[in-house]
Amino acid sequence: MSPLVFIFIISMLINLSHGAMQMPYMTSDPREVSGKSFDYIVVGGGTAGCSLAATLSEKFSVLVIERGGSPFGDPLVEEKKYFGYSLLKTDEYSSVAQSFTSRDGVENYRGRVLGGSSAINGGFYSRASEEFVKKAGWDKDMVQESYKWVESKVVFMPELTQWQSVVQFGFLEAGFYPYNGYNLEHTQGTKIGGSIYDQCGKRHTSADLLGFGRPNHITVLLNATVKSVVFDGNKTRAVGVRFMKSDGSSSKSYKVHVEKRRGEVILAAGALGSPQILLLSGIGPEDHLNDLNIPVVVNLRDVGRRMSDNPAISLLVDRFSQNRTLEPPQVAAIAEGYKYILESEVLPTNITTTRISIAAKIAFPKSRGRLKLNSTNPRENPSVKFNYLGSKEDLEACLEMVLLLQHVARSETVTFYLRLQNREKLLAGDEELTSFCKDNVRTYYHYHGGCVVGSVVDEDYRVSGVRRLRVVDGSTFEESPGTNPMATVLMLGRYQGIKMLKEREAEKEGDESFLSPQGSPQPQP
Repeated sequence: MSPLVFIFIISMLINLSHGAMQMPYMTSDPREVSGKSFDYIVVGGGTAGCSLAATLSEKFSVLVIERGGSPFGDPLVEEKKYFGYSLLKTDEYSSVAQSFTSRDGVENYRGRVLGGSSAINGGFYSRASEEFVKKAGWDKDMVQESYKWVESKVVFMPELTQWQSVVQFGFLEAGFYPYNGYNLEHTQGTKIGGSIYDQCGKRHTSADLLGFGRPNHITVLLNATVKSVVFDGNKTRAVGVRFMKSDGSSSKSYKVHVEKRRGEVILAAGALGSPQILLLSGIGPEDHLNDLNIPVVVNLRDVGRRMSDNPAISLLVDRFSQNRTLEPPQVAAIAEGYKYILESEVLPTNITTTRISIAAKIAFPKSRGRLKLNSTNPRENPSVKFNYLGSKEDLEACLEMVLLLQHVARSETVTFYLRLQNREKLLAGDEELTSFCKDNVRTYYHYHGGCVVGSVVDEDYRVSGVRRLRVVDGSTFEESPGTNPMATVLMLGRYQGIKMLKEREAEKEGDESFLSPQGSPQPQP
């Protein structure tokens, strides 16, 4: 059987399996859920939220509230040939990608669509290191099971393009050894990662995972922005959320509740959205909340703090080429000690031209920043500063990255393939390199923090000082997994969902052991 025939058969099977997949009920009409109760309300149908909702739906009713629309049928999301175009077509309230500029002056993006940032990113899939899992205190076997659950549904082995093959050799020429081939593990050297694009060039976002739970237990409310968490009269327990239509009047709001006995609200709105919602709900630093006249529910100082992003530097190796196929990254070079990650992609600069860049990021930056509210409007981006290269260690690391990137860009393979005749002058000397780093620092869109485990949430991701409220997303990470975090955030939703199901099962057994066969409490010693 020829390779082309084999790929065609696999692609047909993929499309048939997804075509038969039952998705949950979705609506943009807030009146359909207003006043109702669910076992769990998941705020944010993004990378973590969808895998979490699918898992919880195995036993319980789940409402997913997503501020954006559906990704299904949107070519800017689903089709690989349009990779990157969603970042060119942003608006204030409805685009699938929402742009924001940090107070550092660096432009960034966040997903605003069911599937979250898995609907707008490069789709590169790579697990976290064993060391990261150990530091997080997660159960190693359950982490592996959770990764495999995700991978069996939305992860594929890419077929390398010409350019990705070229840059792969460029990484090897620059000394990124060993060569690890196709590998989902975070391992030193050069490797091909997984992809959420299938062999037909179709993207499979986290939204697909909703079809692998019990769809009849899930309701998805689209185009709805959460204004705040609702608490009981004593302000000690989350009982629901207040929301509005994303394109509607802020004065018109609706409420939805969780089941009274054990229902929970779970924020999965991302590293900007989750701390923002906590602050809008009165959970955060008292002085900041007072400035905006938000009644304080819990004076929790660290909400919005310890924000971090991985400083990145990009070298353009082919400027404004026409007729190049757009390419998400498929190959990664991981430096010794996992200090830097290098990748390359072909992105559109406008409707007709593209750019090829080779970029590197600092895997574990030392600099930390802070997120604050600009206003009490939940549709307005919060203010965030990451303090890129604020620490001496990060700046020194950036200088090393530039040298590495120049080595790759000037490799024989890359220069021959791109027919580069006049090589640009090499940057050299600390002063020149420092100036270049400060002027050109950018982002890999891997920002995290703001609701860090141990300061805002506990090891079970419960928000400190209030019951029945958790945060499950990248805002809980003080460090990025080092590699692209999408795989780990997808895994986190599944992992925490399984833990929560086990908790509920243990609670149920405890209740049953407390009751006599007649249903009355047994005598207690």
